Amino acid sequence: MFKIEAFIQPAKLDNAREALKSIGIDGLTVSEVRGCGRQKGHKEVYRGAEYQVDLLHKLKLETVVPAARKDEVIRALAEAVRTGAIGDGKIFVSEVAEAIRIRDDTRGESAL
Repeated sequence: MFKIEAFIQPAKLDNAREALKSIGIDGLTVSEVRGCGRQKGHKEVYRGAEYQVDLLHKLKLETVVPAARKDEVIRALAEAVRTGAIGDGKIFVSEVAEAIRIRDDTRGESAL
């Protein structure tokens, strides 16, 4: 099993959800996060004063998938949120040793 974490632009959430749903991935956690990278932030004006916004608003999507579906999920997610511009985000993949459904103690991929 693999955990896939994607940091994306907030406007791309619906695209990401639809892409995952279209390939049968229903389980998804979405968190609002702030961060910085190569995009370097931007300047904003508030009440006539200009200031630098260094930490940009992003969304973090998390899902755990069977090993056999890892590449399919990554491809669908990347294609759905890609604009080709700096700030599109990142996808991180890590191995999951065990999954346990609390309700009935189901373990492994069947707990997903």
